[in-house]
Amino acid sequence: MYKLAVCTLLILSVTAIDVTNSVWTSHDQKAFAQIKQSGWGNFILNFGELHLTTGGILAELNTEIAKLIDELDEELAEVHHQYARRTDVHNREVNRLSQEIQDKEREVFNAHDFYDNVLIPQRDRFAAQLEQLQENIVQNRRTLNEATVQRANDHAEFESLVAEHNEAISAIDESLQLLSQLESPSLVQIQKVQKNLTKIQQSLKRHSTFQTFIKTLLEIAVEANFADQGALREILTAFNNLRVQLVDSLNQLTADEAEAQKDFEARVIQLNQEHAEFQRAVVVKTAEIEANANKIEQTLDLIDVLHADLDTLNGQLQAENDDFAFATDVYNATVAEYNKELNAAHQALDLLNQPRFTDYVKSQLKGAF
Repeated sequence: MYKLAVCTLLILSVTAIDVTNSVWTSHDQKAFAQIKQSGWGNFILNFGELHLTTGGILAELNTEIAKLIDELDEELAEVHHQYARRTDVHNREVNRLSQEIQDKEREVFNAHDFYDNVLIPQRDRFAAQLEQLQENIVQNRRTLNEATVQRANDHAEFESLVAEHNEAISAIDESLQLLSQLESPSLVQIQKVQKNLTKIQQSLKRHSTFQTFIKTLLEIAVEANFADQGALREILTAFNNLRVQLVDSLNQLTADEAEAQKDFEARVIQLNQEHAEFQRAVVVKTAEIEANANKIEQTLDLIDVLHADLDTLNGQLQAENDDFAFATDVYNATVAEYNKELNAAHQALDLLNQPRFTDYVKSQLKGAF
């Protein structure tokens, strides 16, 4: 209908109404000028003139024009309906995108929070723990080396003490052997014993633990009157007592050495076990550090993806808002145009029903004949 009306309008435009006719007042001429600015208003006036000129009935003309106005109203209602549907779609799309943006922003926040407050502190903690384990391994080996060196030094000291004890016992045994030969000594034997005791005394090492005591005994034995059997027995008893003490001391040294060696071996086992534990812990911690590094890389990749997704959603929301803004501009312009045409159509229809328009048409017909 609209296309047919437009075509008719183009045809009728060649027979424009002469608003300068004396039938029209200045007010009418002004109304004509406003109506003719509208395509539909101009069309209705020309259509009305043609209809009346050809003998048409005014009531029929009103009916036809009312139908045209109703069609315009229906078209405007459809414009409103389509815009309402577009508005509904827009609101749903904005709500959907806004919710997705909110969800994505929460994911971005959680990813950053996990990276900043979990992964990075974990990385630093793992690095510190690995460094401590490596220091523990170094300290463990240092402790083992120090214990080994100390054990070697202690054993060397033990061997030195054993040698001193054996030397002292040998000196006592030799002295006892010489003194036992002097029960009924001759002068020659006494001189021989004194000479041997002096030799033993001189052969003792100065660092011997029992040096002073043994030297005292030897000095007594050298200066004693060996013809006095009572004095001789006292010397022999003193030497025997000293020998017992040396043997007991040697036995204690041997027992202490065995216990020290046992403790050392147990300490070595303990240190080696600790070393193995540290090494296993290093393997585990290294794996944890590698897993943490992989997780950091994955999280950074995820953050990039989330930011890209967020940018996409924001772009979609902006595009939807821009598209709806354009649709709104088109809608407002269309509604304004329809309202303008409808207003002009109603004014034109009102003008057609005025007696002056009929008089104008009649005057045109008289002028033609």
